[in-house]
Amino acid sequence: MTSCYTPLPSQAKPDPLPMTAEPAFKSDFLRTLRDRGYIHQITHPAELDAAAASGVITAYIGFDATAPSLHVGSLIQIMMLRRLQQAGHKPVVLMGGGTTKVGDPTGKDASRPQLTDETIQSNIASIRTVFERFLTFGDKPTDAVMVDNDQWLSSYGYIQFLRDFGTHFTVNRMLAFDSVKLRLEREQPMTFLEFNYMLMQSVDFLELNRARNVTLQMGGSDQWGNIVSGVDLVRRVDHKAAFGLTTPLLTTASGGKMGKTAQGAVWLNAEQLSPYDYWQFWRNVDDADVGRFLRLFTDLPLDEIARLEALPGAGINDAKKALADAATTMLHGPEAAATARAAAESAFEQGKISADLPTVEIPREEVIGAMIAAVTARAGLTASNGEARRLAQGGGLRLNDQAIADGARLIEAADINADGVMKLAAGKKKIVLVRPV
Repeated sequence: MTSCYTPLPSQAKPDPLPMTAEPAFKSDFLRTLRDRGYIHQITHPAELDAAAASGVITAYIGFDATAPSLHVGSLIQIMMLRRLQQAGHKPVVLMGGGTTKVGDPTGKDASRPQLTDETIQSNIASIRTVFERFLTFGDKPTDAVMVDNDQWLSSYGYIQFLRDFGTHFTVNRMLAFDSVKLRLEREQPMTFLEFNYMLMQSVDFLELNRARNVTLQMGGSDQWGNIVSGVDLVRRVDHKAAFGLTTPLLTTASGGKMGKTAQGAVWLNAEQLSPYDYWQFWRNVDDADVGRFLRLFTDLPLDEIARLEALPGAGINDAKKALADAATTMLHGPEAAATARAAAESAFEQGKISADLPTVEIPREEVIGAMIAAVTARAGLTASNGEARRLAQGGGLRLNDQAIADGARLIEAADINADGVMKLAAGKKKIVLVRPV
């Protein structure tokens, strides 16, 4: 690959790949991304395709460590790194030990709470366990590596950072970025700390290019402006190859944000969300999402996916189970996936109680003698008592597999079985065991 590139003009942006036509990619990597629906925009598509077809490229995606776990909304990015490695290239997982201290303003109306160094490092260690499920780490040419941007960002002096990089960014252009413009249009304050985030992300790309020959940054479509700035910085400062690629904004068929449910985020770490609940998340996706999610979030062959999404009538439930099995196996392993499926089928299809169902412990005095609507909400099956009462009136609330029409019905000691639990179900998709303690 040639190492000298003409830098972009000061205010220019790389022309993205127009996705109105089927691009004739030569590289296995880009063909796979195209066929499975990962590509939204690419800078310099012909150059990137040639580089990926002729040798090993190294690419990265950045993840801030704001919590002990990523959620399923980040899974499309993790899967892109997996596709990269499967195609014979090298993935770099960039953990934002440094940028987490600042906070990405993209899509936010307020500054993120500042975390201590100890909390950030603890979060990174926890998040790494998820990546080890999807990628092969090691010292071989295409083995994945995890890097922390705090290694270089915290070493810069303020004056040095401004002198080295500030001249390559104009306030005019930074104000035009959606992450800034939308925040200001909503009349929400943005701190100068957050305003620097895009500079820091661009410097990440430059540092990784210099130290590890990283030539491609990938991310979600909301990161396009930040990614283009990094591409521009590498080409402008070092006159070297640099590319950007983004995925489409991922929403469900109903228009909801991927990874968000009424019960909260769908976390990837088992400590935050059980394998059973993870399996159920995929089992319960909208019919219209099944084929797309099979392509994005499983390794099933495309012809098998085409067969599954074409199943007529109730057969789509078999496709959903295949999606849940494959996604849960990839994250939690085959045993956990099989256990989750058996528990779900036992509870929903056979009406049995399985010890593998999610169990909620509630103080006994808040269960016995309490209205079933209140216990349903307390167990997390509904967002409120009112929602539970409406669910009961509509015939969707069941206690020990018996429909309960009155949300004011009181729980009795006889409702608790010999194992010390009772089975609550909200609709056809949500079941918990309530254990009074």
